[in-house]
This record gives sequence, C-alpha cells and structure tokens, in this order.
Amino acid sequence: MPTLTCLGGAGTVTGSKHLLESNGRRLLIDCGLFQGLKNLRELNWAPLPVKPSSLDAVLLTHAHLDHSGYLPKLVRDGFRGPILSTDATFDVAGLILRDSGNLQERDAEYANRKGFSKHHPAVPLYGVRDAERALERFEIIPVDEPVTLPGGARATFRRAGHILGAASIEIAWQGLTIAFSGDLGRYDDPVMVDPQPIRHADYVVVESTYGDRLHEPQDPTEALGEVIERTVTRGGTVVIPAFAVGRAQQLLYHVWKLKQASRFGLVPIYLDSPMAIDASELLCAHPDDTRLSPDVCRAACKVATYVRDVEESKKVTASPMPKVIISASGMATGGRVLHHIKAYGPDRRNTILFSGFQAAGTRGRDMIQGAREVKIHGDWIPIRAEVADLPMLSAHADANEIMRWLAGFERPPRKAFVVHGEPGASEALRVRIKRELGWEASAPLQDRVQEL
Repeated sequence: MPTLTCLGGAGTVTGSKHLLESNGRRLLIDCGLFQGLKNLRELNWAPLPVKPSSLDAVLLTHAHLDHSGYLPKLVRDGFRGPILSTDATFDVAGLILRDSGNLQERDAEYANRKGFSKHHPAVPLYGVRDAERALERFEIIPVDEPVTLPGGARATFRRAGHILGAASIEIAWQGLTIAFSGDLGRYDDPVMVDPQPIRHADYVVVESTYGDRLHEPQDPTEALGEVIERTVTRGGTVVIPAFAVGRAQQLLYHVWKLKQASRFGLVPIYLDSPMAIDASELLCAHPDDTRLSPDVCRAACKVATYVRDVEESKKVTASPMPKVIISASGMATGGRVLHHIKAYGPDRRNTILFSGFQAAGTRGRDMIQGAREVKIHGDWIPIRAEVADLPMLSAHADANEIMRWLAGFERPPRKAFVVHGEPGASEALRVRIKRELGWEASAPLQDRVQEL
C-alpha cells in the first residue's frame, strides 16, 4: 500500500514536498523552497532524504516558490522524470523559476561585492541555467482529465483558484485515492475562479495557511483605497510588497476599480517588477482561470506604469511625489522592493502596506509585528513609516473557506493530513475538522512516514 511522507510543508507554511511511495515507485507532489526562518532556509542546502533520481515524477499544484522553487536543484541533483502541471502553471513557473535563479545569482554577487555574507564566497543555491533545465522537464496536464503516471497511478487536476494555474490533485493508486488541496483560493474572489470540489478520496492532504484565522469582511477595494488616500493626503508614498504572481494582479484590479470611481486623482501607480509585469500579461492569456472579461483584464493591467529597467526603478524611488509602488517580493525577502523600503521606510509620511500572509522569519512578519528597524543588505533601516496589513486582500482561503472546500467531499475520508501551516494554524484546523466534520485528522511531522 502507498505511504505518505512530508519532506517539507509539515509544521511550517513553506517548503512543500509530499512523497507518495508504493512498491518501489515514488511520486513527489510539489517541490518547494523553504523560506523565512534561517533554520528553515538552511534545509534548502541539505540533501533530500530520498535520491532525486529515484523519483518517477513530480506533480505541481502551482508555481509559487514555496511549492515549485526547489525544482531546479532537484533536476541538478539527478531527477530525470516528468514535472506535471497545468498549462498556466507551466507559464507562471517559467517566470518564477528563471527569476529565482537570477535573483540568487545576483544576491550572491552583491553579497560578495559588498562583503556582508558569512560565506566566502557566497554562492547561489542554483542559477538560471538550472531553472531552464527544470523547465525542460515539464509536461502539460489538462484540467479535469485523468492521466496515467509512471507506476500506474492516475492523476486528475482540479482548479483551486489562488493564482493562475493553481490546482488540487487527486491521485488514484493501489486501490486508494489521495487528494492534495494545494493552496486553495478564495470563494467569490473578483479575479480568480472558485476552488473546484473533489467529491471522493480515501485520504486528504489539506493546506492550513490560514487554518486559525478568518479574513475580515471589509471590502478589499475600499480598505486599499482608505490606506492610499490617507497616505497621499499627508504627502507620502505607499510601498506594497506583493507576490509577483497573483497578488500583484489582484492589486492592479482593485486599484483600477478605485480609479474607475475617481479615487485619489492623478496619483501615479507603478508596477516595479519585471516578473509581475510578465505575470500581468499572462493573466489575460488564461481566461479560464479568472472571472475577468478580456476587456476588464486588459484595462486593469494598464492602470499602472510598468517599470522594467533598473534605472527607471531608481528614478521612481528618487521621486518626491506621492505615488503607489507595487513591487516584489511579497514578504520583503528580496527583490526591488527592498530598495523602496530602504528609501521610504524611515519617513513617517509614507506607508508600507502588506496584503497577504507573512511567514515567520521574514521582514514582512517582523514589520507587521511592530519592528522599528529591519536589516537590508547588511544595514539596519529604521521603520518610521506607517505599516499597514490588509489580509483580506490575501489569495489564500481562510479557515471557513478551507472547511467549505472539505465539506465538498460526499463521504468522509479515512483521514485528513493537515499540512502547509504554522503549528498553531494546523492544529486549529485539525481540531475543527474533527469537531465539525467528524473526520480523523492529524498534522504530520516532517519526514515521518504515514502508512495509507
């Protein structure tokens, strides 16, 4: 019978890697980078408990780094099987993995040039060429159509909302069906489609990012408008660290709605992230993943001035005029947004606005918890700007929405495994599943083998 082992995403909201094994065959569902706390990031450099060459296939729920970002290293270390995903996930992964390799190469070069790394020399985990080799292994899987995998398993991808291409996956193997939620999106989201239900499974592996929290019912467009207007009124700039894929495009939609209502006048909006710009263009290329009409999609994406060039980014930073800057990364762990935080964080007129989950150990988490200085590029930067947090803008289902998705199963599974959440969130969701649905549920430990 199959076994399940969480090689990441267990007891933490990052590094998702779930291993299914049966009769010597191995499938890996997701292959993410660990992010956030240093002890987690260090796991990226440790060898996997199984040889990459022993894996028959990788199935990818979606392209965010915490689910896909380890793929280049997996391929470099010997994986030679297919990486299965939806067509939109392949397109998004092309942006994210190339960007990740490029950023790691640049960060290592910058650290060596400035001399602030403890490693001599600093080296990247992987580079752009490694990302290209990983992308060569992708195979596109149509949504809602079962496909046969190496070893005889059959997989079906269902839309999960969340971001372009995101999927939940059903795997039928050895007489059992195991459902993986992936990251679930919001119901009634103005941009993304609702998560599709899965009706039958013997085991369910469900994310718990917001397993202990509910999103505020406030209209996200109005909440965003209030932050921008009060910042602009005092002559300040709003800096929004945003995930380049998903969050940036949702923000553009909400800003477009505000502009349609003639809010905050001629205040310029900048999208300062080449990857977010490319992802915005992809949004309109995959209409089946969104609720937006082609006209609305194009109009929303045009609301911002696109900033691709580094010199143009520097000019945006240097401008004293009130403005809105949307820039990656979403948890302020890297990218151009760090330069904007360095420039605008020390001034009380400005606002740093977070719009989604901030993992432990990230600058984003530190700032929303009240940190008055953060370390960027080896320097401690004072944070005197207003720090705002609007979690209702998140692309993640909250606890009630996760429970709604689980209620779509027509009969109870044998067990639910609660993963991809910080310990408190996973435990809270586990208790709700047992109390409200009457299912057996557990929050597995990393590297602990679960017999199915």
